[in-house]
Amino acid sequence: MGDSSKPDQKTKPRRLWRKLVGFSLLGIAVLLVLIQLVPFGRDHSQPAVTKAAFFADPRARQIADDSCNDCHSNLTRWPWYTNVAPASWLVQQDVDEGRAGMNLSEWDKPQPSLDRVIEHIESGEMPPLKYKVMPNHAAARLSEADREILVGAFRVLYARQPPEAIKASDPDDD
Repeated sequence: MGDSSKPDQKTKPRRLWRKLVGFSLLGIAVLLVLIQLVPFGRDHSQPAVTKAAFFADPRARQIADDSCNDCHSNLTRWPWYTNVAPASWLVQQDVDEGRAGMNLSEWDKPQPSLDRVIEHIESGEMPPLKYKVMPNHAAARLSEADREILVGAFRVLYARQPPEAIKASDPDDD
């Protein structure tokens, strides 16, 4: 009769652990619901296209549409997860930064130099990994041939339809 307290000693820490996990999951769920009230990240505005950059090559247009336009134009596609925080915050920040860096829908405003655009494409920096890994962005995973087509298209674009002005180089970009 002397060993009746042992099972109780084992189950107490388990119960405490389960309660702790349960409260933690409940806290996370409540936090996820509450952050939906933060208004940032669901603006999804599509400013007017003031002057569109035009790629003459249809393949280059498709590559730009698949890989560039969501962040670098006013023609952003907003998938369902862009309405759910915190993903909405991250996507909104990327779109805001992308449009500020280069906007193919506002070719009448200052744009980065051709060398800078080519550098981002050839280095693989664009499109960024966090964009390419999303399931609905599989076409943004550029092959070497796609990069060459896109670089060639930007060379033609800058020669035939140069932007109104070239932005001054930002030392923080380097």
